[in-house]
Amino acid sequence: MTIRQVRGVTGCLYLAFIILLAIGPVAFAQSSGRGLALQLTHVDIGEPFPSPDGKKILFLMKLEGLYQLFTMNPNGSGQVQVTHDAFDHDSPSWSPNGKKFAFVATPNGHEVIYSMNVDGSDRQALTSETLDSIHPMWSADSKKVIYCADDDLHPPKKNESAIYVVDTETKKVTTLISGGTNTYASWSPDGTKIAFRKMIGEMNSEVFVADSDGKNQKNLTNHPAFDGWPAWSPDGKQIAFSSNRRSSYQIFLMNADGSSVRLVANTEGRATEPRWSVDGKFIYFTNCRNKDFGVDCQVMSAPADTPFH
Repeated sequence: MTIRQVRGVTGCLYLAFIILLAIGPVAFAQSSGRGLALQLTHVDIGEPFPSPDGKKILFLMKLEGLYQLFTMNPNGSGQVQVTHDAFDHDSPSWSPNGKKFAFVATPNGHEVIYSMNVDGSDRQALTSETLDSIHPMWSADSKKVIYCADDDLHPPKKNESAIYVVDTETKKVTTLISGGTNTYASWSPDGTKIAFRKMIGEMNSEVFVADSDGKNQKNLTNHPAFDGWPAWSPDGKQIAFSSNRRSSYQIFLMNADGSSVRLVANTEGRATEPRWSVDGKFIYFTNCRNKDFGVDCQVMSAPADTPFH
């Protein structure tokens, strides 16, 4: 699910607000007895991805109805806009060598994965411009990008989606994992494993791990809740993921073998898209909360070594 699809569910709330203003402003004021303040503006920031030197964070911000790429300092200051396009961007990923961004963009209506230099130059399409591809993540040598087909072509029903790898030089695409709905794939730091999300039936999602070639798949979470968005720790010993096993979506950690699951931060709202700081001490993530007739999404961080229970 993309950032636009996740946040699009609030559209019905906006519609309700417009109808309410159109047909009932007088009754609204009379029934309250006092003035009622409504939040009219909302911020939409998310999908943080730290640079390999830890000095910057790549993220998305919605401006004038479109998601653009930005960078900022780890404390949230020094925000700089990278893209200024007349179309949306999604799922930004910073290459381990620090030279490139990979991201999804929709210049022709399809979700296409691109790479470009961190200054915005040398933009290249890595996937077909007639298909829908999402969730790019770099290999450790910055020569390949793992990604998947869009699993939300006919929402709310999930469609089948395979996981692929593309060589950024030759543009050769290889299928790694197929059969069912598979998304949010990433290689372990040593390149020997792949963590990804797999749908089990229509309402259950699990975090799986497989060999780097897609073989020997194993369910790590084995929980009836919706688990997904896996992210490897820099040392490869832990995996962060998002789950609604405590009602709302929150960020959890587990060992790389699926053991010792623990909560990272007791947040309210919808916390997803965890990413590790380079030193492994913090988890960055997106947290969205409904506010009045809209939604606010912010980038948050939590210590990785002091989990809740």
